[in-house]
Amino acid sequence: MSAIRLLVLGAVRQHGRAHGYQVRNDLEYWGAHEWSKAKPGSIYHALKQMAKQGLLVEHETAPSVAGGPPRTEYEITEKGTEEFRALLRAALTTVAHDQQSDVLSAGVGFMVDLPREEVVALLKERMRALESWRHSVTEYYTPEDGPGQLGHIGEIMNLWVTSADAGAEWTEGLIERIENGAYTFAGEGEPFVAVLAEGEENPFATAERHPGDER
Repeated sequence: MSAIRLLVLGAVRQHGRAHGYQVRNDLEYWGAHEWSKAKPGSIYHALKQMAKQGLLVEHETAPSVAGGPPRTEYEITEKGTEEFRALLRAALTTVAHDQQSDVLSAGVGFMVDLPREEVVALLKERMRALESWRHSVTEYYTPEDGPGQLGHIGEIMNLWVTSADAGAEWTEGLIERIENGAYTFAGEGEPFVAVLAEGEENPFATAERHPGDER
């Protein structure tokens, strides 16, 4: 799966209504432009595509105070909220040797939008998936014997096993922290929302912005 849809839906959802400039600004504020493919072109494309798919609804607003044509604001629909939650659950549970870290990073970034018990259950499912993946690798490769048993190809198997072990250790630690009461999850009180207010300066902006960006 791609992280961009989850990131864009999540950003719009946190604002209630947001235009493309705000979504881009938030994703850069979160550093997503560094660890994902959330670049300006892909963000605006995702907004337009998901509006066509009924996941977002478009609202045309007054012209920007900076000048230029009216900009479009986006609001998540009920269908979009269902898609957001489905993508979030998949991001927290999906395990594959070729999975990009941006998917899991996006999932962790929005995990507090789900109930605490559900997140723990999803992460335990992830643990089982990691164990299954590791087992499938060790059917052909014995970690104790080292990668040399399969020539240099053994280094690939070693990479996968090492990644599975590291992933399991990190996931287990996260589960423990959540079970011990860390963070505020859905239904527990005022949620943590890290979005920039309208006009608030973004210290992590990648380049100078122009009025036309606020579309």
